[in-house]
Formats: sequence, C-alpha cells, structure tokens
Amino acid sequence: MYNFDLIRPASLKDAIAALQEEDAQALGGGQTLIPTLKARLAMPSTLVCLSGLSEIVGICEGDDGRVCIGGATTHAQIARDETQVPALAALAGQIGDAAVRTRGTIGGSVANNDPSACYPAAVLACGAEVVTPTRGIAADDFFQGLFETALTDGEIITEVRFPVPTRAAYAKFEQPASRFALVGVFVADFDGEVRVAVTGASGNGVFRWSEAEAALSRAFSPNALDGLQVDPDGMLSDPHGAADYRAHLIGVMTRRAVEMARA
Repeated sequence: MYNFDLIRPASLKDAIAALQEEDAQALGGGQTLIPTLKARLAMPSTLVCLSGLSEIVGICEGDDGRVCIGGATTHAQIARDETQVPALAALAGQIGDAAVRTRGTIGGSVANNDPSACYPAAVLACGAEVVTPTRGIAADDFFQGLFETALTDGEIITEVRFPVPTRAAYAKFEQPASRFALVGVFVADFDGEVRVAVTGASGNGVFRWSEAEAALSRAFSPNALDGLQVDPDGMLSDPHGAADYRAHLIGVMTRRAVEMARA
C-alpha cells in the first residue's frame, strides 16, 4: 500500500472541498477500495472518509413518496428497514458478511459499480435517481459500463431515491467465496410496468433484460418467461461460471424473483 493522507471531514461541505484536491478520493466503507490500495492498484494522495457525515445517513420517505436513502447509509441499516421496500432490505441483508454490512454503504457500492455488486440491480430495476450535491442522475443514465458511472471526479452520492414498486424481489446466486452475485436479478412491478435488472453476469456491468420486462408486463408470472433466453455473448466467463452458465442462470433467477414477488 502506498502512503496517503486520511481526512475525516465534519460536514458535507468540507468533504466536497477536500475532494477538489488533486488525486483525492472518497472513502465509503472501503470494501473494494482498501483491497485495491493493498494491492497497489491505486495511489490516491488523500482519502476523504465519508462515513462520519450524518447529513447523508438515514432512510426517509420523500414528499413524492419515493424512499430516500442517504449515500453513507450502511447495508446493515438498510437491511433493518423492511417497511419501505422489503425487497431492498432483503437485498442489503445478503451483501457480504456482518462486518461488510456494518461498514459498507449504498453510496460507495453504487459509485464503485462493481459488475457483481447487488445494489446496481435494485437501482436500475426501480428506476431510482442517484443524487449528488449538484444534480440528480436517472439510473438509466448512471451506469455506464464496468466500474464506470456518470459521476465526475470528486462528485459524492448524497442520496439514492427509489420509486416504490407495487411488488418486487431480488434473487441472487451467490459466489460462495466472495459472496458477490454470480448472477443477481431484481424484478420490480409498477402496476403492470415491469423492470428487470441483472447484475453479476455481463462483462459490461448491470443491464436491463428488455425481453423479460415485456413478457412480465403482459403477465407477471414465471410462465411468461417460457422460451426466453439471454445470449451468452458478452457474459462474464471465469472459473466460477462460464458465459453460457451465467446466461442460463439469468433465466432461473428471474423466475425465482418473480415467484418471490408474487408470494
């Protein structure tokens, strides 16, 4: 690990100012960043710790009915809140182990956009809005490829705003060693308009499965997926799962998510 300075700002304003420094980088829970630093794959001069910023911690209901989750809210806090979007709480409860859930934050996970992270599937399937101090970014515009997002350098996720679906569920096939999603599917039904987002499978990161969305919007039933298959071209392939296996799993996990949402 290379040497770096650690700053613990007392306010969001201070954090924004600190991140304007050259080579400064935000630090959320650090589940991805710290191993990256240990492997000397990154060399920021300064880390700006966001975990102490109470201004961006918490869960509430906005005036428009959306569920608003502060960027520094931990997975454990979200997992305990089952009243707003139960499927989102269930997703958070499946992330890593207890230590990861205690430190990791939704803002850090979404900003990192790991191709196997769980939250991107929920954000995209729900059509959520990712909020920074200067703008709101629609989920469909936010995720731009492997570890790539619409965030600019130094831009902090202060909140993620989730429209509330009438029913939703997340089905995850877990990679047992890392507990990341080998394939994870989040299905959200908004009064007959269904969105389906897949994580863990594609070499381009999270994506929507439009054919499944059309079929499920006509009939929200596992049988509606009969005959649908995902093209394995472009799917990830590694020792834990070949591309065609991941493509097959997408169909299996989508069916499970629909069954869970209907239960």
